[in-house]
Amino acid sequence: MRQKVAVLGAGSWGTALSMVLDENGHEVRLWGNDPQQIKEINEQHTNEHYLPGAKLSESIVAYTDLKAAIDDADALLFVLPTKAIRVVAKEVASLLDGQTRPHLIHASKGLEQDTHKRISVIIQEEIPAEKYESLVVLSGPSHAEEVAKKDITTITAASQDEEDAGYVQKLFMNPYFRVYRNTDVIGVELGAALKNIIAVGAGALHGLGYGDNAKAALMTRGLAEISRLGIAFGADPMTFIGLSGVGDLIVTGTSRHSRNWRAGDLIGKGHDLDEVLNNMGMVVEGVATTKAAYELAQEKGIEMPITEAIYKVLYEKVDVKKAIEELMLREGKAEQSSQNVEKGSQSI
Repeated sequence: MRQKVAVLGAGSWGTALSMVLDENGHEVRLWGNDPQQIKEINEQHTNEHYLPGAKLSESIVAYTDLKAAIDDADALLFVLPTKAIRVVAKEVASLLDGQTRPHLIHASKGLEQDTHKRISVIIQEEIPAEKYESLVVLSGPSHAEEVAKKDITTITAASQDEEDAGYVQKLFMNPYFRVYRNTDVIGVELGAALKNIIAVGAGALHGLGYGDNAKAALMTRGLAEISRLGIAFGADPMTFIGLSGVGDLIVTGTSRHSRNWRAGDLIGKGHDLDEVLNNMGMVVEGVATTKAAYELAQEKGIEMPITEAIYKVLYEKVDVKKAIEELMLREGKAEQSSQNVEKGSQSI
């Protein structure tokens, strides 16, 4: 069934998901706040800054007017930087009349600064439940550049209601874009957010010249940290060995497509964080998420040594090599314990 979908966020991922929706025969309205970018999408059918070389369908229509973009839409897809979610959700709430109740979907990955809240929680706080039909998280291992080329991609639609997740699954599924259902919203969102931290670290290792051994160590122990924090907040441990856990960690922690990896690589090569962020041209979610996760772990008393080390490099200007040495010389521990894993123990 053809649906009207407003995609809120005209960055690389929002544009790539718009292309999938259009490919599936849906009416796509792509919203952004940069008039020049919106003009380029409508007239040139390109989005060169965010998705170089991709040609968009002429049937994808871009808007700067949020009201016009969401008017009578069946679904609203939030694909925005985490820091913009609350502001845009609040504006969306003021525009929804409660008569047409759209499905809400978000495909953003991060934690809100200061509050440390997940994105679905932010949306629920700003948009009254009576104004929307459902809220589903769309997440998993996916580079926008590869989706735009129709490379095979698999991701997860997460909702406590499987029927709602099924709606999103049908909306996006096609021969190159496969969607699985999941009921663990907490695990999917935390896996998506926290893997960006490890990706920054993986990039830094590359920038320093370390090899595959170091990369494997970082990603494996990084996944243990992600799982530990997630389990402490009620996530299903199995989620972290799925698409939005280890899958997303692999794709983000090993590829130059990942802006988090690229930022870490430059930091490893000696570039200053402010310089890296100013020259990236896109939001590097892992930097802000590192601070949020570090503060959350401190608040809850959860041991996350890799996250702490990356935090010190990013926010306390600790030398990367010194941070690595401190990690390597920590007290020796057992790799795993089934009892500890179940409880999210600090001793893992």
